[in-house]
Amino acid sequence: MISKEISCKTALSSSTLPGLEYSLNPYQGCVHQCCYCYAPRVLHIPYDQWTSIVYVKRNIPLILSKELKRKKPGVVGISTVTDPYQPIEKQYCLTRYCLEQLLRYDFPVFMQTKSDLIIRDIDILSKFTKAEVMVSIGTLNESERQYMEPYSSSIRQRLKVLETCVKTHIDTSVFFGPIYPTIKKKDLPGILDIFIDIGIQKIMIDHFRGKPNISFEKDMPKGLFSRLSEGHLDDNMQYEQLRSFIKEYLKDSTIDVIDAF
Repeated sequence: MISKEISCKTALSSSTLPGLEYSLNPYQGCVHQCCYCYAPRVLHIPYDQWTSIVYVKRNIPLILSKELKRKKPGVVGISTVTDPYQPIEKQYCLTRYCLEQLLRYDFPVFMQTKSDLIIRDIDILSKFTKAEVMVSIGTLNESERQYMEPYSSSIRQRLKVLETCVKTHIDTSVFFGPIYPTIKKKDLPGILDIFIDIGIQKIMIDHFRGKPNISFEKDMPKGLFSRLSEGHLDDNMQYEQLRSFIKEYLKDSTIDVIDAF
């Protein structure tokens, strides 16, 4: 991975995503190397470049502190394009510094991540009047996760994030997506029961969009290989069946079920 420090002129951008007024992205690029990442396509950046070079907006906490003095309060999504807790955050702490600035004005924050590094910042997040942490989990199969999202936190670590946030009384949700193509309806009760037991408040569901950046290698997990090779990656009929089951299964629970944008 190559990191390049850059300066930014703005920190907060207007967001068109439901429930968010602003987006804040301390980094550009992501080394988690999720094969299904949509960001390179949206930003017209080659996938190999996106996953190998991270641009570090070194002055973003300072720019943010100036903008917050004049911005109308609204929900800030951190980070809407790339994971705010990818490994380089351990070195630069830009996400943490930005949270410190946002807390000064108590702007509501929404965090989405695949990294257990967010636990480091629970001390700050717990002080906000309104904060939500959403953890992305597309499977509970660790071998498949390792293949599809090789440099992200393990499933066990992500479940620990959920448990920690719930215990700290932070609004806690799961982005169940993209739902892995190996998941069948019979698998859902076991997955959903784990989320129920942890005590999350919301689950957002989504399916694979577009073709993944993946090669069919001999060490690919067997179940994943068969589903991908059969062309079931973006099987809309299968997804709709899973979607309907999830909503029915959770209708009497305290978990809100919403569709991804």
